[in-house]
Amino acid sequence: MEFSNRLLKRLSVAYNVVVLTGAGVSAASGVPTFRGEGGLWKKFRPQELANFEAFSRNPELVWEWYDWRRKLIKNVRPNLAHYALVDLEKRFHDFFLITQNVDNLHQKAGSQKVIELHGNIMRNKCANCGEPYTGEISLKGGIPSCKKCNGLIRPDVVWFGEMLPKHEILKAQEVSMGCEVFFSIGTSSLVEPAASLPFMAKGNGAYVVEINTDTTPLTDAADELLAGPADKILPDLIISLEKYSQNL
Repeated sequence: MEFSNRLLKRLSVAYNVVVLTGAGVSAASGVPTFRGEGGLWKKFRPQELANFEAFSRNPELVWEWYDWRRKLIKNVRPNLAHYALVDLEKRFHDFFLITQNVDNLHQKAGSQKVIELHGNIMRNKCANCGEPYTGEISLKGGIPSCKKCNGLIRPDVVWFGEMLPKHEILKAQEVSMGCEVFFSIGTSSLVEPAASLPFMAKGNGAYVVEINTDTTPLTDAADELLAGPADKILPDLIISLEKYSQNL
């Protein structure tokens, strides 16, 4: 794929780069949508189980669903888009990767500075006090309790109706407003507050690039649109940037 000299030049001299990722980045990895195509889970919509009320009523059922999801996702591997973002991170002094995904694939690929807006399906925390829980989860022995307050342990993800973690969203806004180049990759640009991040970046002078297979509310405002799948575009961008840098 051909990239504009304007983009390559901006990246070649950039100090601060921020990337926002959505489900489109994980598409090539075949991450399941968890819509319950078969068995017991076909009877439920995610909204019926991924909320605190459902957990309060029947924590065992919610945990069975998450246990099933985790077993599926453990077999999923990062794709070329994830690895290209690891390479991109190494090129800049200040780099942050903000993700709406909970699949842990960025960390599995090797990304270091990851801000998780919606949590991580592989982590757990106390449903009462929020204390992280690092012990093993075995549903055969019952749902474990928090050692600090005795509350039940839950998956560390943002459920429907819950606020995003304050520290993470504030950090995401801070780095977005301070970056020189901002990438929005594989996200619908519909879900707030993440959808506002590229506009914050642009308002503070950043060069905003969208990588997506579809147009979004961000498309017209972006400085550049790279239309196509992230696992194809990002590796090509790394190669082009390397060649451009060598020719400076």
